[in-house]
Amino acid sequence: MEDAIVLYPSPGRGHLVTMVELGKLILSNYPCFSIFIIIPTAPFETAVTDDCIAVVSTATPSITFHHLPPVALPQNAFSSPKDFPALMYQLATLNNPSLHQTLLQLSKHSKLKAFIIDFFCNASFQVSSSLNIPTYYYFTSGTNGLAVFVYFPTIHKSTTKSLKEIDDMKLHVPGSPSFPAKDMPEAMLDREATVYQCFMDTAINMTKCAGLIVNSGWWVQPELEKRVTELLDSDKGRAVREQVKAMRDGAAAAMTEGGTSHVALAKLAESFKQG
Repeated sequence: MEDAIVLYPSPGRGHLVTMVELGKLILSNYPCFSIFIIIPTAPFETAVTDDCIAVVSTATPSITFHHLPPVALPQNAFSSPKDFPALMYQLATLNNPSLHQTLLQLSKHSKLKAFIIDFFCNASFQVSSSLNIPTYYYFTSGTNGLAVFVYFPTIHKSTTKSLKEIDDMKLHVPGSPSFPAKDMPEAMLDREATVYQCFMDTAINMTKCAGLIVNSGWWVQPELEKRVTELLDSDKGRAVREQVKAMRDGAAAAMTEGGTSHVALAKLAESFKQG
């Protein structure tokens, strides 16, 4: 049986493309794996996404796409843009029965070494855990955002109020600069909202999973933020642009053999093999 890695993105180009690129990156360095990408059918237009899938299927035959059947959403599930995050979480929950069957079918012909999920697919953690498939969360934002996200349950326990009600409170999150509580993402401001609990459950599960994958040049971010501020507030623009170029070149070098990102990917792939 072949060793395979299953990727499970949220619907939509922004989440699918970055997950596909992760799969291509794994294959380019470790062609011993096969990549399966399970696509939930979205309740919104995905023509651009379909085009992307067609191109990848032709160019990279080692990546195979599996589409889940449509699910029926409750009426008024999406009445305003604010409902969208909760809708995405709900979609993952409704797809769990089909996902379970798909993973069982894939496991008949392949050894599923890892299951990598988008954080909006948090509900699938229950399915993969029941099948004893090592599960990794792929966090599409930067490391500061990840630090805040996994610390969210601790923030929740520190107060009985919604963060939107606290004007003078600053949050001190390990790995992130301090910031006002009211500057948290909107989905985290109202503890009575459905999406708030969805984010909470996701953060808790992320601390239980096999590992976290974050797409970020962690060593670049603090210095880059500092230099961008200088660019906006002073006349040091030329020197800053040269330094930013050097950082960009350094980020590219990180993906070359022996670079920091290349080494991290090698360690991740090795953990898949041992699973």
